Amino acid sequence: MNEMYDMSIVTHNYGVFGVLGMIFIHFWMLLRAKDIKKYARFMLLFMPFGITTIGTVIFTGVIMMASKHLDFSIENIIMIIFAIALIVLENKRSKTLQRLDKKDDYALDYYKPDAYKIFAIEIFLTLSISIWMWI
Repeated sequence: MNEMYDMSIVTHNYGVFGVLGMIFIHFWMLLRAKDIKKYARFMLLFMPFGITTIGTVIFTGVIMMASKHLDFSIENIIMIIFAIALIVLENKRSKTLQRLDKKDDYALDYYKPDAYKIFAIEIFLTLSISIWMWI
């Protein structure tokens, strides 16, 4: 049982690295974006990868909680809240991008400040809970 838990922790950590990687890729693509149509198409195609990495972290977290007989510690509760926050933030960013007028030349300029804030919050949340758990 301990071996399964140790393997789940390693998989969970790799999943967290994957989430950070996806956030940085999204951030980098937004920095490079010049055309709203191309950026929106890229995000539409790339979004399933981001959601899958978040799902991987949630799934491995649930496996670890099950192996510990659903022992809800303060760390587990905070991680659940952070996972829900990541999902809500990604959904908010995605919906804002979908609602933009793709014909407006300045649509990307309206979208970027809010998206940068969301990315910063996501990075802060992920790094803060990760550093707290790794210490």
